[in-house]
Amino acid sequence: AAARTLLARAPARSASSVASRHGSLISRSVSSAVANGGSSSFPSSASVASNNHSATSLRSMSTMDKMETGTPLYMSLYPEGSTDGGIRLGNIVPDFAMDTTQGSFDSFHAWKKGKWAILFSHPADFTPVCTTEIGRLALKYDDLEAMDCKVATLSVDPVKSHKDWLKDVVAHCENEIDIKFPIIGDQDRSISIAYGMIDPGNLDEQELPLTIRAVFIINPENKLMLSLNYPACVGRNMDEIVRCVEALQLSYEKSIATPANWPNNHADIPMPDGSRSTEFKGSVFLLPTVSEEEAKEHYPGYHSCSVPSNINYLRLVKKDDVEKK
Repeated sequence: AAARTLLARAPARSASSVASRHGSLISRSVSSAVANGGSSSFPSSASVASNNHSATSLRSMSTMDKMETGTPLYMSLYPEGSTDGGIRLGNIVPDFAMDTTQGSFDSFHAWKKGKWAILFSHPADFTPVCTTEIGRLALKYDDLEAMDCKVATLSVDPVKSHKDWLKDVVAHCENEIDIKFPIIGDQDRSISIAYGMIDPGNLDEQELPLTIRAVFIINPENKLMLSLNYPACVGRNMDEIVRCVEALQLSYEKSIATPANWPNNHADIPMPDGSRSTEFKGSVFLLPTVSEEEAKEHYPGYHSCSVPSNINYLRLVKKDDVEKK
């Protein structure tokens, strides 16, 4: 049976209400900076990732941090729905029924209930780049499962085609692999259209309407947390996808933000006494919404990076301190 889109996107908050809330946060930060002689109330945080990102044991179910000015406040800045039908970060993703290589499911939301999930599309079966991508994703599946993250892939090919093609995928991959995740058949393109992977207005004009290479990482509340779009000619890096899931879960659970190149960041930083420290490699920043009071309560040992503005927004927390929280 063709996949059917079940639920409309959640109604959007008004743009003015979101802008007002965001503006008030910025206003509070600036006021705090003035009151503290140029030091803002923005904190920093710590990182928990290992360099190889290999998961060794099944983690407990991911839950949002309860820090009032942390993840809950930060997530409230993202509207749950859009006003123009597009899917943006923070939006509740469309639900749909799906026919897959592992059977049929009435609801994507029910299939992933309470868990993180990756929806991973590929343009077509029996194509070279897609063959390597499914193989590499299979090699990372156990790591993702240990992170309590479900995986589903999708293309516009029928399920029968997926099953035949997977024999080639397994044979071509240099490691012995099992394809443990379902591949969705989206022959009528309804899921692809709902997720913005195909423009419905172009369907009749394209001889071969294929989905883009898209990755959607979705949190336990069915909200879109990250999306990646690649052209058909460029394969995706599965290590980066695993890194993104780990970073998103840390942010969600610990009210932190991961710096560029995390966890290979801040390997050598200057200290107030003029010395340099290598103890902050893999550290993270606290979310900018976290108040100074909660920063000191939950991460009392954070380090403020000195910058010319004297605004205290680059607050680093060591990996070990995040793990203890």
